[in-house]
Amino acid sequence: MRRVAAILAVAAAVSTAACERGGEPVSRPAGVEVPDFDGNAAYALLERQVAFGPRVPGTPGHEEQLAWMEAYLRERADTVILQPFDHQARRGGVVRMTNVFARFRPELADRILLVAHWDTRPMADQDPDPSRRDEPILGANDGASGVAVLLQIADVLSRHSPPIGVDILLTDGEDFGPDEMYLGATYFAANPVPGPGYRPLYGILVDMVGDRDPVFPIEPLSYDYAPEVVERVWRLAAELGYGHIFVRRRQIAISDDHVPLNRAGIRTIDIIDFNYGPGNSFWHTHKDALENTSPVGLEAVGTVLTELIYRGG
Repeated sequence: MRRVAAILAVAAAVSTAACERGGEPVSRPAGVEVPDFDGNAAYALLERQVAFGPRVPGTPGHEEQLAWMEAYLRERADTVILQPFDHQARRGGVVRMTNVFARFRPELADRILLVAHWDTRPMADQDPDPSRRDEPILGANDGASGVAVLLQIADVLSRHSPPIGVDILLTDGEDFGPDEMYLGATYFAANPVPGPGYRPLYGILVDMVGDRDPVFPIEPLSYDYAPEVVERVWRLAAELGYGHIFVRRRQIAISDDHVPLNRAGIRTIDIIDFNYGPGNSFWHTHKDALENTSPVGLEAVGTVLTELIYRGG
């Protein structure tokens, strides 16, 4: 049986070679080469998404982003599968939503799953201006940031074949309403695109990573579900010089797309900065806009994930 703990133990025991990142030595397994992750290129992908406007299911911006993401991934991935599903909205009507699933090196049995949601919230329910709470948000951070990181990783994977299989899942309907969340992840968990019994070694969810001052504490549910994966990621981040961003303290437990995936047996952690703006005052408001984001968190998360992939998971 494949076990993540065994893989991590082997990786830790491998002889290492020194390389340089940002002027500091980085210890890597002998013979391992890791391509650079470009945080500015990722940020350009964030900007591109925001230019579509709100990406609420059933709106033109949503349709335009879906077409753009599909084209982008089909140029880069070995396999791209669209997973449409219908949701009966509490506000009335049936809404078509679509998960996007891209595979790199599908022939390999050992794989990791990277996840982000691509939809944006149809209401700004936390906005300080009551007259604007029914308006959709742009979702520059809560929506575009995680997708930007994973699309840029897809570009890296297309140019540098990874030593392990990588699947990218972009979920829809994560943020559709107060009682209508995690819809795409829940649907995928019940209907995995690769088929019944889909079990990557582990999954990593990336959400709200575009803050101008990013800090990623350990999310408690992630530690409960997959503590060795949390340890691997946060230890690697510290080794790469991002210990001030991937901090060794716990934040509040957060329900997110990783919860339905874990319940389905796909052991998944969440990298999330749930303190967006002073006192989290930008979350689900119209302050979730381009001017309140930066490449800093994208660079940190993308670099750590790229390093993790090319070290073999």
